[in-house]
Amino acid sequence: MDPSANSPRPGASQLGPDGAARDAPAAPPVRRWQIIGPGIIVAATGVGAGDLVATLVAGSRFGYVLLWAAVFGCAIKIALVEGVGRYCLATGRTIFQGWRTLGAWTTVYFGVYIVIWGFVYGAAAMTSSALPIAVLFPFFGLRTWAVVFGLLGLVLVGVGGYRLFEKAMAVLVGIMFATVVGSAALTAPSLPDLASGMIPRMPSGSLFFTLGLIGGVGGTITLAAYGYWLRAKQWSDASWIRVMRLDNSFAYIMTGIFVIAMLVIGAELLFAANIALATGERGLLSLADVLGERYGTALSTLFLIGFWSASFSSLIGVWNGVSLMFADFVANLRGRADDPAHTGERSPAFRAYMLWLTFPPIALLFLDRPFALIIAYGALGSLFMPFLAVTVLWLLNSRRTPAEWRSGWLSNLLLIMSCALFLSLGIRELVALL
Repeated sequence: MDPSANSPRPGASQLGPDGAARDAPAAPPVRRWQIIGPGIIVAATGVGAGDLVATLVAGSRFGYVLLWAAVFGCAIKIALVEGVGRYCLATGRTIFQGWRTLGAWTTVYFGVYIVIWGFVYGAAAMTSSALPIAVLFPFFGLRTWAVVFGLLGLVLVGVGGYRLFEKAMAVLVGIMFATVVGSAALTAPSLPDLASGMIPRMPSGSLFFTLGLIGGVGGTITLAAYGYWLRAKQWSDASWIRVMRLDNSFAYIMTGIFVIAMLVIGAELLFAANIALATGERGLLSLADVLGERYGTALSTLFLIGFWSASFSSLIGVWNGVSLMFADFVANLRGRADDPAHTGERSPAFRAYMLWLTFPPIALLFLDRPFALIIAYGALGSLFMPFLAVTVLWLLNSRRTPAEWRSGWLSNLLLIMSCALFLSLGIRELVALL
């Protein structure tokens, strides 16, 4: 998302893994339907149940007033993910290899973070996926459903490979989109009110809701996994940058529509009726009850299925994407970064991290505090996003990126905004824990 960058062309220079300059091949011919893939995955993985609640609560408290913040948040994510993808395609390096050029501190930070985060996230993701299904099918308890979805994710990602994973994500995104946008359409939103929500303003008491809405929707460690999904899609050099931008923009435009739909539901069903919503993922269960009372059991059931789709798409996205990041981390430490057997979906490190996401976190499920797990995951997430925003800005404005692919003024402006935003949100989360 950088108007100052040139369009990719045959022979555009880029760096190889050894840092030497080489020519990029001619831009590949791509049919429009072929651009759909990695962007949808990164956007769907980033939008989980917690993001749905944040948007819903904003709509229930302030109506359409913060609609502009949701739209601006999607623009921030487009810029950040585009930056990750542009760096990886222009240099031929992974984002972790880029981090290593910034100093040993990045390796230590990332290594410690990914291990701790994976342990907490595994339990949070399994719990979030289980909540709506435990309501629909109560013959199993929440804990049992959580284990089932953790194991299902392990099998789906571990056995199927990228193509099956991409198709599964497309199906889940379709379900999310149909159920949530369909629910919003039934509320018959006011178009003038929607238009007025695009005027930037913050009512009293809305500051942190605004920041959370801008920074929270679709923002996790999986934004950094985008470069790995580009490789899995076999988009491997600078000739794919234009295609990558289309893919990324399309994905976050869909995310924007999805977020607007959640805000509409909050504004039309809850704000207008002065209905208070429960906190955490329980809020989505409460909303399902409201939908059931107003529109019938069928719509309530469809919404719970959409809730599950959002949660389970995040689960399998992390099982795949963050496991690829961990495999790259281990391969680089062992000096085997150029060996696909040590960096791909069949590598021992990839499989080990999937197991780490699945089995140790099951112990946390027996604490019987599912919502505390999701809060802990959110706090840990606040420690990564500032790191990602700052390092991407650094990489794209230094010699580590070929001159023609460095950031222009618009990209830099959005990246600086994302740095300030995520740093403020991170500090807020840490202060709240003290």
